[in-house]
Amino acid sequence: MSRVQRRAANARAAYGTHQSSHASMAVRYIDDGTVESAPEGTSAADALAFGQSGPQRIALSLYPTPDEADIQELTEAWDLHPVLVEDLVHARQRPKLERYGEVLLLVVRSALYLDETEEVELSEFHILVRKGAVAVLCQDHRWIDGTDGEGFVESIRNGRLRKDQLLLKDPELLRLGAEAVLYRILDEIVDGYVPVLHGLGIDKEQIERQVFSGDAAVTERIYRLSQEVIDMQHATASLLEVVQSLDDGFKKYPVPDELETYLQDVTDHLTRAHSQAVEYRDALSQILNVNSTLVAQRQNEDMKKISGWAAILFAPTLIAAIYGMNFDNMPELHWSFGYPVAVCLMLGFAAALYGVFKWRKWF
Repeated sequence: MSRVQRRAANARAAYGTHQSSHASMAVRYIDDGTVESAPEGTSAADALAFGQSGPQRIALSLYPTPDEADIQELTEAWDLHPVLVEDLVHARQRPKLERYGEVLLLVVRSALYLDETEEVELSEFHILVRKGAVAVLCQDHRWIDGTDGEGFVESIRNGRLRKDQLLLKDPELLRLGAEAVLYRILDEIVDGYVPVLHGLGIDKEQIERQVFSGDAAVTERIYRLSQEVIDMQHATASLLEVVQSLDDGFKKYPVPDELETYLQDVTDHLTRAHSQAVEYRDALSQILNVNSTLVAQRQNEDMKKISGWAAILFAPTLIAAIYGMNFDNMPELHWSFGYPVAVCLMLGFAAALYGVFKWRKWF
């Protein structure tokens, strides 16, 4: 299991598994661009029936904490392919786009930057699209902005959504069909990449200053931030493939030209985000090389100092060792000035070597 998958699994475990199939599902009906709440207790079959009852009608079903009962109900209502159902149940899928008959499946990941821990938190979403209906399964029990899934649905029911959480805020866009809802979700996800990359960029600048200040702890920080940048690069690259495949599909199927233009805008933003992630990865690689060079240089300076002091201590040690052998025929041992001269020689050699090394800037 990869590091990203472990994080997602821990998040799902933290939020727990809900047993009720309807308690957490939120359904919104869209009629000619006007959004309204579905009646209490609306099922997946009811939502699909509404979406197919008129050309300007769409039913959006949001599953913030999907469980097997939710997926089973959705499977029966939409008559989903067994392979698709298996993907929904097991999750942990790579971002992709697949078509099963009338149903289009998109697996996408949003990103949230946790500044305190300098980590990128990825959340997986499974989006099902068919004529007149869209279903969104939050596989990591979080919304795009990191809000707890249950808390997000509660905000929908209470009408307390923040301005930046209003997914269905453009009536003109919603009149373009179910694909317009899909576009809004993708647009929200890609827009969420911007603050993540901004946070990574700030940390990269801090690391650059740390490197040249000689902070020994910077190496580990470079490696950890590089891991987050790589995760972000993989997320943007995978989603870019999905969006490009979706754009190719829009050219094959009857989709309004205006919606194709909107999707192209998402592609442009996503391409910039991916390019920025690649630039950060290359920059961190270069920073790591510079840091390695500086560390080697500092180690070399340390070795110079150690070698210099060893040489300074070697001269007195040599003199002391010679006269410490106590041979019988050593006149200096019986000379009254022998000790002062030996000490002076030791100090003289040490001082001379210290001067040489100081001149060569070893100290």
